[in-house]
Amino acid sequence: MTTVLDGKKTADALMTDLKNTVTTLKAQGVTPALAVILVGDDPASAIYVRNKHRRAESLGIRSLQIQLPKTTTQAELLGRIADLNADSAIDGILVQLPLPAGIDEQAVIQSISPEKDVDGFHPINVGRLWTNLPGVVASTPYGIMALLAYYQIDVSGMNAVIVGRSNIVGRPMAALLLNHDATVTMTHSRTKALAEKTRAADLLVVATGRPEMITADMVKPGAIVIDVGMDRNAAGKLVGDVDYAGVAPVAGAITPVPGGVGPMTIASLMIQTVAIAKRRVHEQQ
Repeated sequence: MTTVLDGKKTADALMTDLKNTVTTLKAQGVTPALAVILVGDDPASAIYVRNKHRRAESLGIRSLQIQLPKTTTQAELLGRIADLNADSAIDGILVQLPLPAGIDEQAVIQSISPEKDVDGFHPINVGRLWTNLPGVVASTPYGIMALLAYYQIDVSGMNAVIVGRSNIVGRPMAALLLNHDATVTMTHSRTKALAEKTRAADLLVVATGRPEMITADMVKPGAIVIDVGMDRNAAGKLVGDVDYAGVAPVAGAITPVPGGVGPMTIASLMIQTVAIAKRRVHEQQ
């Protein structure tokens, strides 16, 4: 029987414990606070921000939604980030990507204080991850590791194959898996004989943005399949990067779309915001 790795159920369970932690922090005089900046009016980004805000409020985390017009200049955006960096009551800062044309994404990411960079994209946090030092980690890979841990899946010694090399998922995922003693193979759009690589995977993580590109013949029987994709197929149906109907009977465990990795991404964002707030408690003592 294939195990469905239920991200919604897992996130809800983790958030129950986290809510208790938030309550304890408030009793100690610290309210965890997350500031999310949205520039422009991208509909998908607006949905992501709204979902983060709802989850934060449900936990008792102070949630600041900062909506800026599409005409905002890079200098204006950097000014708002500087203000948040200087605000001791703000624990986490997140700038929703993508940004409008004309704004340098890397300049924005690097302007966020590494200590408040709750997305884990700042080069200092990326460096800490790759050198296996404590720090903030990109939310989606962090969430995937939390999901595997919830289902008591130990990746140590596994052959892990990642399809996709983005800075948001693929690269930090590789670092996390290496730090947990997996043997990691990175693949991408230029990889030759991709199916040969994926069929060797005990753990397959797919983050390409290509609807249902991973088919049953590309998956090792019994493999754990993590689908990070959120796409629309030709019929307009919401699907992942994995052909779920075909792959699920082959896999030993698989994440659904929706309800798999997505809820874990937001959960991990909340967990790391609260972790930063905990440090604030220690600083005040």
